[in-house]
Amino acid sequence: MFDSRTIGKTASSLVLYLGALLMLFPFIWMVSTSLKTTGAVGQLPPRLIPDPISWENYKIVWEKVNFGRYTLNSMFLVIVDMVGTLLSCSLVAFGLAMYNFKLRKPLYIAMLATLMIPFQVTLIPSYFIWKSFHMLDSYYPLIIPNFLGGAFGIFLMHQFIKSLPKELYEAAVVDGYSPMGVFWKIYLPLCKPALSALGVFTFMGAWNNTIGPLIYLQNKKLYTLPIGLLYLKNDTEVSTSLLMAGAVIVTVPAVIVYLIAQKQFMQGIASTGLKG
Repeated sequence: MFDSRTIGKTASSLVLYLGALLMLFPFIWMVSTSLKTTGAVGQLPPRLIPDPISWENYKIVWEKVNFGRYTLNSMFLVIVDMVGTLLSCSLVAFGLAMYNFKLRKPLYIAMLATLMIPFQVTLIPSYFIWKSFHMLDSYYPLIIPNFLGGAFGIFLMHQFIKSLPKELYEAAVVDGYSPMGVFWKIYLPLCKPALSALGVFTFMGAWNNTIGPLIYLQNKKLYTLPIGLLYLKNDTEVSTSLLMAGAVIVTVPAVIVYLIAQKQFMQGIASTGLKG
């Protein structure tokens, strides 16, 4: 006979598997639809495994909406955003965690308070600021803010750096390291778990960013993948299978990055005190 503990674990596992299946089903259906011909999309009863499988949808989407150019644009923005965010947030967090200076606490609290401000509130003022600098229809409004630090990223890195022994800093200073030398050679390598977590968050935000490029970009050559998907959706001649093929192209890179960095991501979240 099974004891109550075994039955409880089995029931919990079944619930988790069922929940995972429910979460995965829309993605599976999207991939399935992207491989169907136009006539097979509305077939009744619906079939999860396409017959025949049509890879032509991806070729049409890639050529019709210039997804190749949009992919390169998205990759460029993601790389620059990640470099700017990881560098600026880790540097500011290191200063806040390691040094005592006047107004440090009020500045930190004021920074955290900005997390409570919805981005819609600052959207219009930000637009007019960039317009006054004549930087619309360029990547500058999407890139420059990432080099100025972000409240969430600074908080994430600050929590991790605070958990490290401060004796590391004192020992490095005794050995003759400058403050920047301590940051680059001692603390930054130790912050890999937190940097991995912040990197995944930054990648997801930059890769899926739709509202920013939609507001600031007018030149089609500068469009990113989410904007290309919107352009594809508004085309009345595009079938559902083609639209799903475009959605798969946009979604798969984010899924791959998360799966690759999953271990480091979870380790970083646990070590920064953000776990539930």
